[in-house]
Amino acid sequence: MLDWDRWLVKWRVQFRGREWNFVDIATFTSLVFLHFLSLFAPFYFTWTAFWLAIALYFVSGVGVTLSFHRNLSHRSFKLPRWLEYFFAYCGVLSLQRSPLDWVSVHRSHHQFTETVKDPHSPVRGFWFSHVGWALDYRGRNGSYDARLKNVGDLKRQPYYIFLHYTYPLHYAALGVLLYFVGGMPFLVWGMGVRTVLFLHATFGINSICHTWGKQVWETGDLSRNNWLIGLLAHGEGWHNNHHAFQHSARHGLEWWQIDVTWYVIRFLELVGLATEVKLPTETQKKQRALSNKMIHEEKQQQLETKVQNGKL
Repeated sequence: MLDWDRWLVKWRVQFRGREWNFVDIATFTSLVFLHFLSLFAPFYFTWTAFWLAIALYFVSGVGVTLSFHRNLSHRSFKLPRWLEYFFAYCGVLSLQRSPLDWVSVHRSHHQFTETVKDPHSPVRGFWFSHVGWALDYRGRNGSYDARLKNVGDLKRQPYYIFLHYTYPLHYAALGVLLYFVGGMPFLVWGMGVRTVLFLHATFGINSICHTWGKQVWETGDLSRNNWLIGLLAHGEGWHNNHHAFQHSARHGLEWWQIDVTWYVIRFLELVGLATEVKLPTETQKKQRALSNKMIHEEKQQQLETKVQNGKL
């Protein structure tokens, strides 16, 4: 069977051969609309709209990377409750689902990395790990009764329950506000371009950072450091670093690995707002170092060769 035929069969099984629920249809419709809206960017360009998009890209993006990921998913540091809620709300404006849903999916990713139970497993293909998983609600959450069982710590807080059921409304309200303030330029750049670019940056962590890049730590998976995603996703592209030290608040472990999210966390720590900030120790780094593993394997192979040759 040709590669195209295999892809077509897989596509039919994953998308045409299953039941689509309301969430899947709404997600697909939103993605198509936002991509379509972004096509008008050259026709509605203004410098004000451009810098607005940059500002919202940072605010909503850090809401995801700092709040959804490092704070809520991994508890890499602590924030005052009011500030924790503020960053979570910023994350909601990225249109990447509710904090409950996002954290649940991400915790499952680490628990079942690159297996069939991984919600966006790359073993199901690059397209699926990039965006296909987002269109398969049951595939990433399991049955309705089983979903969100790994976020009990967040479900005890009414604020996150509220955001779980209302998050699209907050995003839509921002779009209405931008339109009334700045018209189509603000809507196209502040909602369309900004959202689409950061969505693909985040999707790229699931797909690109498990396919292309460099591995420097022994993690037992295909996670890789990718500098481009590191730039676009506020430091999240140093994905091999993250898989090696999942609870670390810092992903760009080298001075040259740009990690905007860590810079914000570090600032909050310096002013006393972020506490119990977790970082990998030197001992943990030595244990995880891929170079150490390779040296050990090389020495082991040399030893076995000597034994086979009767030199030992």
